Order: sequence, then structure tokens, then C-alpha cells
Amino acid sequence: MNETIKELFERKSVRMYTDEKITEEEKRIILESALQAPTAGNMALYSIIDVQDQALKDELAIRCDHQPFIAKAPLVLIFLADYQKWFDMFNEYTPGVPKLEESDLFLATQDCIIAAQNAVVAAQSLGIGSCYIGDILENFEENQKLLKLPKYAVPYVMVVFGKPTKQQQTREKPHRFALEDMVSVNTYHQKTIEETKEMFIKQSGKSEEELEKYISSFAKRKFFAEFRDEMNRSSREILKHWIK
Repeated sequence: MNETIKELFERKSVRMYTDEKITEEEKRIILESALQAPTAGNMALYSIIDVQDQALKDELAIRCDHQPFIAKAPLVLIFLADYQKWFDMFNEYTPGVPKLEESDLFLATQDCIIAAQNAVVAAQSLGIGSCYIGDILENFEENQKLLKLPKYAVPYVMVVFGKPTKQQQTREKPHRFALEDMVSVNTYHQKTIEETKEMFIKQSGKSEEELEKYISSFAKRKFFAEFRDEMNRSSREILKHWIK
């Protein structure tokens, strides 16, 4: 196991940070690493907002389901699915450019996520923890105004970074699903409900008797939740805004 693979295995979400600052050099390395990510046709259909203003961090922490650690993070990066620069250039040099559509957005989101993961891996190699904030998908209309976004730039991923506390360093990483349960060969393997139960038992460490309570609790927290309703509403608005 080389150092890169070791860091991938050790990386976990970090939500508590020491007072140690991330240096400008460390931040530059993280950002430059993001820019080295694979991208469709070398188009780089994303851009990054480095959120430095504390009032802006505070507002994002509120909008992203009231998570105070976001406001305390030394580095907050918002990765935008961004087709605006190419759309502008197409219009500058190519007549009859059509409006962008769903596939253009989906392609941009792929570029966006890959760049964010590059940043996360780079940070891990520097001893800097990170946490993805999926809640940036909420409140699209307000965030568009807050961040002064053009039509074809959508806040798709937010990641916060900081030096992890000792407790965060020693905290056990949640177990992942087993390889054989996650990988199908050639075509999709549709598991029986019994196979799926066994998959969750292995991953969670719960007994079969404990599984119902565990899944019900998870569903209440993640599926039957207000934030999901808002995320769905906001996602529909993103699509409508993009293709109108």
C-alpha cells in the first residue's frame, strides 16, 4: 500500500478543527491540485469560489442546515458546475449557438465533483481534514444572488477544510460496504432482500435484530427529512433555471 492509497483508506470527514490556520501555500497546493483533475475535453466545466468573508461563511452555515462548524472552518471552497465561460466563447465565435440543456449540466457536475475530490485528496496528504457539504444544493435562488452567479454556474459541491483536532484524528472511520457487495461484473446484480440485509449487517456491525431500528433511524434522519424536501425543490429549480 503506497502513501496515496494509504491516505485514501485513512481519509474521513472532519468537522472539528484546531485553531491552526491553513497557510497560503497549503491553500494554493489544494487549489492547484483541484485544477489537475480529469475534465471533459479539457473544458474545465467548473469554477471555484474561495469563501474568505466571515459574514459569508456565517450565512452559508445557516443556509446549509445550521451547521456551525462550516463558519469555523479555515477554508471553505464552493465548486460550481460552470459552463458560462464556454457558452460565452461559443456565442462570440460561433453563430446560432443553442441554449444549454440537461446533458450539459450533468457533464459540468461531473467535472465539478472530480475537481473537488482532487482537492480533498491533496488536503489529506497535507494533514488537512475536509468535509463535503451536500446542503449547498439547497436554497438555490438565494445562493445564486448571494454568490452573484451567472445563469450557467450552479453551486454543486461545497467542501470545508481545517487541521483536525486530536479527537478527530483518532476517531474511527465508519466502515464501508464490502467490495463484493458493491461491484458487479458486466451487468448489474439485483440483490434479493436477504442479500441486501446481509450487506447492511456487514457494513453497520448491527445484528439482524438491530437492523430494523438502525434503518428506521437512518430513514428518519436522511430520507423523511425537511432538508431533503428543500434539496429536491432546489434541484428542480436548478434544472428549470438551466434549461429555460
